Amino acid sequence: MHRHTSCQVHLFQRISEAIAMDQCTYSDDIKYEEEFIVNSRGEKLFTCGWTPHKLEPKALIFICHGIAAECSVSMRDTASRLVRAGYAVYGIDHEGHGRSSGLRCYVSKFSDVVADCSSYFTSVCDKPENREKKRFLYGVSMGGSVALLLHRKEPAYWDGAVLLAPMCKISDDMKPHPVVVSVLKMVCAVAPSWRIIPTPDIIDKVCKDPEMRKQVRSNPYIYRGKIPLKTCHELLMVSLDIEKNLHEVTLPFLVLHGGDDIVTDPSASKLLFEEAASVDKTFKLYPGMWHALSAELPPDVEHVYSDIISWLDQRASRATCAANVSENIGTSTS
Repeated sequence: MHRHTSCQVHLFQRISEAIAMDQCTYSDDIKYEEEFIVNSRGEKLFTCGWTPHKLEPKALIFICHGIAAECSVSMRDTASRLVRAGYAVYGIDHEGHGRSSGLRCYVSKFSDVVADCSSYFTSVCDKPENREKKRFLYGVSMGGSVALLLHRKEPAYWDGAVLLAPMCKISDDMKPHPVVVSVLKMVCAVAPSWRIIPTPDIIDKVCKDPEMRKQVRSNPYIYRGKIPLKTCHELLMVSLDIEKNLHEVTLPFLVLHGGDDIVTDPSASKLLFEEAASVDKTFKLYPGMWHALSAELPPDVEHVYSDIISWLDQRASRATCAANVSENIGTSTS
């Protein structure tokens, strides 16, 4: 049985809102629920869950989404694939993101994002029917940083993590001079919510599948404005912190990265794989693929999900963690 300290779990007040699943999108074998919770800072946060309708889940998966993103729409396809593979899937929109309250895309303290995820995720794990189930983190881009920090918070609690193009290092040619970092910190102290950082429309360079680009642009819960200064500073400091402490990572993980990703550096995932102390770690690089691996052309998306589900199935069925160190430079099927 897993053990953990859950002092923050009971700080959450629940406002339940179960809704019917869109039958045009999901079949009867998936149960979908939404719920709003209130965190310790008084912010209302949106959460959602996809579970097998009639079968007992083999394990729990917790989604950590990226900057400016959300869970209920963007992660539907991911969740449905994982549920049909036998898993229960849960997500939370970070404060200021998606359907959660707060200034749009504003991250005052990255540690608050981690604390919110920890409280919600552990509250799900604490349910009587879930206490004996294995639990896995699923971090996308910035969500990869959240997953790694959740692991740091309670190193023995999580059974593994799937990390897609994680934000865990600033590339050397993009790393700002310490003086620039100091100036940014001072400006943030005066005008933390100042939105002067331009946010170029890079959807055409992130999502390869034209249909997925349309879906992203039509998603009303995705933020497309300028990023607040404070958020930029928090992302920078978290990336630098994680980079310095990659050797502390001990949980089993699968890290996947597109070789032509222009948002997060593929070399960062390789460095995580090389530096982590985990005895069970796998790195998969997909040449020619971009940042959003779930928005590649259909044959490549199938390839990626096949790798993810295979990795999860092997570990969900294990009684204990087995040593495995694997690096794979794959090829895209398109």
